[in-house]
Amino acid sequence: MKAAVIESVGKAVVAEVPDPTPGPREVVVEVAACGLCGTDLHILQGEFAPKLPIVPGHEFAGEVVGVGTQVTELSVGDRVAVDPSLYCYECRYCRTGHNNLCERWAAIGVTTAGGAAQYAVAPVANCVRLPEHVRTQDAALVEPLSCAVRGYDVLQSRLGAHVLIYGSGTMGLMMLELAKRTGAASVDVVDVNPARLETARRLGVSASAADPDELDRPQGWDLVVDATGNAAAIQDGLDRVAKAGTFLQFGVADYSTRVTIDPYRIYNQEITITGSMAVLHSFERAAELFANGVLDPEIFISDRIPLERYPQALEQFASGVGRKIVVVP
Repeated sequence: MKAAVIESVGKAVVAEVPDPTPGPREVVVEVAACGLCGTDLHILQGEFAPKLPIVPGHEFAGEVVGVGTQVTELSVGDRVAVDPSLYCYECRYCRTGHNNLCERWAAIGVTTAGGAAQYAVAPVANCVRLPEHVRTQDAALVEPLSCAVRGYDVLQSRLGAHVLIYGSGTMGLMMLELAKRTGAASVDVVDVNPARLETARRLGVSASAADPDELDRPQGWDLVVDATGNAAAIQDGLDRVAKAGTFLQFGVADYSTRVTIDPYRIYNQEITITGSMAVLHSFERAAELFANGVLDPEIFISDRIPLERYPQALEQFASGVGRKIVVVP
């Protein structure tokens, strides 16, 4: 089969690889679409993946075309979205409900072959059947949405909160949509990319700007979300949190990224700084939200690019052109 392969640091190609074979409790999925994510850029930089080469792609959906000998929950022809998370279920964190912090954490498309290919293998337990009205090519959005749902689980947002989001790429826009639906009094967005900021306005922000100094909230925001992973944005956002407010590190930063905190202010103003790591008990809920129209795929997906052009798709994504880019085998 044909697949994208990150061969070495900085090098992605499209090549022929062996067809996958399912284990007893696995299925083979014919991929309909696979989304590109910042994690893919980190893998290209030599981060996250334990070793290269690797077939990337952890945001994908498709049709079941093969089932393992012990699979009864799904049949050939079922359409599914795939949760890429792979846990050991044995370590302390798995046993205390923090599976996303698993000591042996792995993921399809990160540590094992993923969905940037014609076919991919997944445990049957990781597959969520899609309802008839959901287009399979659009359902690649379920996985990033499940990360955003996890982010809101961490925030434990209260009604009437004032929210500031840094970044209006796919993840920032998803956090915007969830904030609107969880009773926020206002949702403001900051981004230096004019095209992406225009999309945020289209989705209905309270205010938007390239510089948060242009926004009228001198007392700060109850919830500040970084969806960029950019050191300058993170540093600025930490200073914008209101008293008793929360800062969520949601964007994936490079390993080397560093910022400065003010311990006295954190103590004196009871500020919470927290993070949100991938998916935790949120994939099924994201699939239901998606089926109920929480996102408009025509707005969120800006480019559908043939798998053969995966290296070019990565370059476009890295340049910040477009919103969610999906590759189509």
